[in-house]
Amino acid sequence: MTASTTRPVILTVDDDPGVSRSIARDLRRRYGEENRIVRAENPVQALDALKELKLRGEPVALLLADYRMPQMSGIEFLEAAMDLFPLARRVLLTAYADTDAAIQAINVVDLDHYLLKPWNPPEEKLYPVVDAMLDLWKKTPGPSADETRVIGHRWSAPSFAARDFLARNAVPYRWLSVDDEEGKRQLKAAGLDGSTLPVVITPDGTVMVAPSEAELASKVGLSTAPAEDFYDLVVVGGGPAGLGAAVYGASEGLRTVLVEQLATGGQAGQSSRIENYLGFPDGVSGAQLTDRARRQAVRFGAELLTTRQVVGLEKLGNARQLRFADGSEISAHSVILATGVSYRTLQAPGVDDLFGRGIYYGSATTEGPACAGEEVYIIGGANSAGQAAVYFSRYSRRVHMLVRGPSLTATMSSYLIDQIEGIDNIEVHTCTQVVSCMGSEHLEHLTLLNSETGEKREVDTEWMFVFIGAAPRTDWLPGDLLRDDRGFVLTGPDLPGRPPGWPLEREPYHLETSMPGVFAAGDVRAESVKRVASAVGDGAMAVTLVHRYLEML
Repeated sequence: MTASTTRPVILTVDDDPGVSRSIARDLRRRYGEENRIVRAENPVQALDALKELKLRGEPVALLLADYRMPQMSGIEFLEAAMDLFPLARRVLLTAYADTDAAIQAINVVDLDHYLLKPWNPPEEKLYPVVDAMLDLWKKTPGPSADETRVIGHRWSAPSFAARDFLARNAVPYRWLSVDDEEGKRQLKAAGLDGSTLPVVITPDGTVMVAPSEAELASKVGLSTAPAEDFYDLVVVGGGPAGLGAAVYGASEGLRTVLVEQLATGGQAGQSSRIENYLGFPDGVSGAQLTDRARRQAVRFGAELLTTRQVVGLEKLGNARQLRFADGSEISAHSVILATGVSYRTLQAPGVDDLFGRGIYYGSATTEGPACAGEEVYIIGGANSAGQAAVYFSRYSRRVHMLVRGPSLTATMSSYLIDQIEGIDNIEVHTCTQVVSCMGSEHLEHLTLLNSETGEKREVDTEWMFVFIGAAPRTDWLPGDLLRDDRGFVLTGPDLPGRPPGWPLEREPYHLETSMPGVFAAGDVRAESVKRVASAVGDGAMAVTLVHRYLEML
């Protein structure tokens, strides 16, 4: 029996035999025909069952776990289960006295729901929750049902780019090395010799050799073409500011489309852990936060387009027209620029040649497990670098942070500094920079310079991740849209009153640029606070100002 014909599993675990039998009975009565109900009476037994299901390729749709159990709590069990079935929906069974713990679990393990015991009558208190969870799972097909396979080489930059693109867009895929037997079997079945990588095989059997991001997006179900020619609002950029604008714009009735060049989430989406975002006391990964925001925007009716590079903006009467790199166009009454910033490139010999082959910009969390037992070098001293160091410390033998300044205090939040100081395998090297990178097939050595002593030394490593400041993505904007000397977009009070050529009697609104109807939000805006929460706030505020602008048309 294949995964596509196997009934999805609903697994329950409760150490009280009576409760365990009761919930299994209620679930079989309602869902037994279309789902297989698996019952376990302790978390170890449940994890063993999940491992067996994983080996057999059976899909798991829903996990229901009691909070208080011996050996491990329900929260700990669900956290462990995420490693086996990350797309399974998770529900915690709890008594009234433990509701606070259940609420905290929403942040710790991305819990979907919690149920109070007893749940009688199940028609009112159990089945509606399970129905909703199964519906959500069906809308998020897992790799066992729809599996994209990526066949490549560990040190192939194009292979890394394909994996990174799929991961950042939350597309499930299976990585197969061209050197492994399974990878060789897949290549043989496709009639290929692996001389050009990566090879991507989609669930419907389509074979792509070294596909572009646009080709990859169209074949794995991502939207790349707008459904309409004209909108109320176009949001350019899918980071926190752009996603915030899309959510608020669509939820308030504006015909909204978000256009993203690579993947939603921006730099925040690559963060392994964001710990100072309101409402997540235990932190949340950038991927989880992005996925929630993306689903929220779509639920409200926003369109999300990927792999669309905007290269031009012009004013056509009351319309604002955006031009894509392929020559096509899209128009709207208003535009919110939320393009964020991109990491600055490291200027040192060997960096460009080894990019994607041991040298990466951003955290590249897909590479975490591959760093097991290795020496990893993080370049930079801001929060993004610190978060990456904490993430890679879970896998690597040692993480070395290279910081140009004399300390971290001027560039990093104190909570993160304290966290780094408490991790034994993170070592901070101040007044240190990379002056050259060496390697043949991949990165092998770095030459480091201590700016205080002038001493140079060579270190062996296959992994370097770069976080050395950022530049705004504004070079495509027209010349009359004013920016500061670093390229950040000027808005509202930072503009010189009524800018040259400003056609309206009023002055620009707070987040409005020197082009009426075009607003800026998040990191791309001059003098903005470079934090996720402020970016989301900018996106929401910009939508409010868009409404005010549209009322005047």
